[in-house]
Amino acid sequence: MRRPGDGTRLGTMLTTRYVTGAPNWLDLGTPDLQGAESFYGTLFGWRFRSAGPEAGGYGMFRLDDRTVAGGMTVPPDQAPPGWMVYFRTPDADATAAAVREGGGTVLFEPMDVFGLGRMAVFTDPGGAGFAVWQPRALEGLELVGDPHSLCWTELYTHDPAAAMAFYGTVLGMESSAVPQPDGTGTYLLLNPAGGDDDSAFGGVVPLAAEPAEADEGPHWVPYFEVPDTDTTAARAERLGGTVLLAPTDMGGVGRFARLADPYGARFAVITSAPEERP
Repeated sequence: MRRPGDGTRLGTMLTTRYVTGAPNWLDLGTPDLQGAESFYGTLFGWRFRSAGPEAGGYGMFRLDDRTVAGGMTVPPDQAPPGWMVYFRTPDADATAAAVREGGGTVLFEPMDVFGLGRMAVFTDPGGAGFAVWQPRALEGLELVGDPHSLCWTELYTHDPAAAMAFYGTVLGMESSAVPQPDGTGTYLLLNPAGGDDDSAFGGVVPLAAEPAEADEGPHWVPYFEVPDTDTTAARAERLGGTVLLAPTDMGGVGRFARLADPYGARFAVITSAPEERP
């Protein structure tokens, strides 16, 4: 992970005031939903609630009676375990057309989800999977930015410039380069159309700069805010997960670690630095 060193507490930028092009949903595909419920329940205090038999086994991870993610069983022969980040769109069908035109792939055509909204799943031209959610009755996640909820996203890609051209066309995402705190280069912030660094919800990392992520290929990674990164990483390992990147300090930003659950789904955690006051 690479972030700016201006003292900004990035986790506070992702809110439930969802706008076009910003993350508004997140779900886990896993071969063992019961095992994942146990892992994330112990790690984050989440509890899984089924959406009912008509939902095909899909359900919600809840924290303090608010939804923080979705989850479902995905057999190994259908897809590898992983977290899927969804972005808000006003028109899933138009987004699907833009994905095709931009060189991406439509994995699941736009479909209605009861009366809650409309969704579709894609890969970008580099191969990173992502999805969109067109809200109706359900706007999105009920809790973000707080401990044990989504607070940031990162795209790992071989070609950041090409990726930004694609996501700019498809979702209206904008980006801005900010200095690295160690002075070694820049970090590319992502924000919705018309936003600025204060509305950033993620960043872009060249895979060449992160060899540990290269074996996974291009992908999106969700970050969860935690009270103590070291404690969380150690607990994840005890629960059968893997520490892909040991807890690391990033000046002015916080302390983070990259992890995988026992089934291989990758995610990251961060204890954000306290917000600086003028």
